[in-house]
Amino acid sequence: MKFILNDPLQKQRRKELRRNQTKAEKTLWRHVQNRRFYGMKFYRQYSAGPYILDFYCPQMKLAVELDGGQHACDANRQYDTSRTEYLQALGIEIVRFWNHEVLNHTKGVLARMAEKLPPS
Repeated sequence: MKFILNDPLQKQRRKELRRNQTKAEKTLWRHVQNRRFYGMKFYRQYSAGPYILDFYCPQMKLAVELDGGQHACDANRQYDTSRTEYLQALGIEIVRFWNHEVLNHTKGVLARMAEKLPPS
């Protein structure tokens, strides 16, 4: 059986990433864990196909990616573009924030995420 979401073969890597979170990931996680964000369930380091997403909300089909400076170089931008196209083909919407946005403007990041909430 081929796993598209949370492939068991990537379990160890996902665990490693959760243990070694960036400061920005820890900050955002405090705001979305345990359904703190509008009652939506978020997962950390959730895999979709060959990719591991920083945060994923199945109800919203929303991936939240936090980017450090390494994402500004051309090679990584191309990788991120192909990754985004793959995830969009699965029906997953991606929102990206720079680490410094999460650390310095957390409320603004959460407000932009709230714009993606399904209509009530």
